[in-house]
Amino acid sequence: MMETINSKGITRQSAIQTVQDEVVLNAAYINGDWVMIEASTADSKKTNADETSSDKIGSDETSLDITNNYALYDSHSGDIITTTRLCSQAHVDMAVNAASQAYPSWSQTTVDERAGYLNAIADTMEQQFDTLVGLSVLNNGKPIEEEKIDVSDAIACYRYYANLIIKQSTLSEVLISESSIRLLKTYAPVGVCALIVPWNFPMVTTAWKVAPALAAGCTVLLKPSEVTLLPELMLGSILSAIKLPKGVVNILPGAAEVGAAMTSHPLIDKVSFTGSNVIGEKVMTQAAKGIKDISLELGGKSAIVVCADVDIDYACDLIIGGIFTNAGQICSATSRLLVHEDIAQSLFETLKAKTESLKIGDGFAADTQMGPMVSEQQLNQVKKYFDIAVNENLECLTGGEIVEGSGYFATPTIYTDVPVTSQLWIEEIFGPVLVCKTFTEKAEAIALANDSKFALAASIVSADETQALEIALQIQAGHIWINEQQIVLPETGWGGFKQSGIGRELGVDGLSAYQKSKHVLLPY
Repeated sequence: MMETINSKGITRQSAIQTVQDEVVLNAAYINGDWVMIEASTADSKKTNADETSSDKIGSDETSLDITNNYALYDSHSGDIITTTRLCSQAHVDMAVNAASQAYPSWSQTTVDERAGYLNAIADTMEQQFDTLVGLSVLNNGKPIEEEKIDVSDAIACYRYYANLIIKQSTLSEVLISESSIRLLKTYAPVGVCALIVPWNFPMVTTAWKVAPALAAGCTVLLKPSEVTLLPELMLGSILSAIKLPKGVVNILPGAAEVGAAMTSHPLIDKVSFTGSNVIGEKVMTQAAKGIKDISLELGGKSAIVVCADVDIDYACDLIIGGIFTNAGQICSATSRLLVHEDIAQSLFETLKAKTESLKIGDGFAADTQMGPMVSEQQLNQVKKYFDIAVNENLECLTGGEIVEGSGYFATPTIYTDVPVTSQLWIEEIFGPVLVCKTFTEKAEAIALANDSKFALAASIVSADETQALEIALQIQAGHIWINEQQIVLPETGWGGFKQSGIGRELGVDGLSAYQKSKHVLLPY
């Protein structure tokens, strides 16, 4: 998490105006141009989205025929912002061919050239900061202050990999025991990459994949989530503005069938997917054909361990930040609270009061602390677990309700004394739902924290740093915070163990995910 950029007034109306004036709809970004997705005769009724898009697609650009009108929603009101058409298999084939043709020259560019393009992306995003923030708040509903952090983080990620690739040795000598020969090591890009990103962090997870892939010398196909296309489509215009070579990045707004076509395509060398475990398993199966390189960042059911020596007020702030940020729609959300029994009653009283004081509402309102769920489907997912909690007779400390009225709002919810057999303890909800248990001994807390098929992240709150580190080293998780909010830095390797995925993003590991090492042996 980086320091955010100062911004001017960002409003819903300005974001809607941006959709009308700047977002290219009904099109895919392929080979450096916007390729219009034509409506078929079944879609003969022209929409506002068609008119907006047709103004921007030149007559010399390729058109493909597909029936697929898709609505994009304002999650605060439930109203349709606009509609767009989605890609088909034909667009995937075009994009793969473009990326394959661009690969030989792009892979041979110098690190300085690639760093220059990455910094240019960051520069342009900074110039369009308010626009990108507004589009994301409009499309996914999160509070504006959270979205400012997101866009700042995405910018920082492009800059980080621009700097990292320059520092990486192009050719280094490996120390060996033989005296008559030399061994040299270098790195090569893995090839053409299919990148599939989720809806909960538009532009952020995109940067996590696109930036290291480009830094490594790969060419890419990017499939943003069809739920949050508005901010993601702006990347195509940014790439055109900086004159990124044609075919290096191709953006395919599409649904599941487009993702499947990408991951199973014979000319794709690597797949990087962030999303649910159910889809992750399918992606892994599809990528197996042709033995594609693969990275998966999947689910989580992370624990936050609160020891008896803490400042209760501060601990509650960390608990709330870990589960109610982005309405709990975070893979690393610390959705299982383990609190020492000596302070449990006092902590729950404070936690209840702080939770019930959270301002829930419009992401564009300055005082909003928690926005809506991203979609009606996600709201229904949370409601399903509220119903399960009732059937399991769980003790609800606060919340457990869907907010009546417009938009996709759920109350921030806490259940106490939840058995480890509960579905709410075991399953990833991806919503503002916290389940709690108490413990008496450190070993018990560690065992409970590790009682999950997921192992992505964890938090520890303790006045004793030595004790906290001891616990951290025994918890199975890829990233652990001690006495801190969920800050994620570009330098941080991100990923988990168990069913939380395969591989790492961010940091040096994130660059390595798009490279293959090469060794050259020669005589002295």
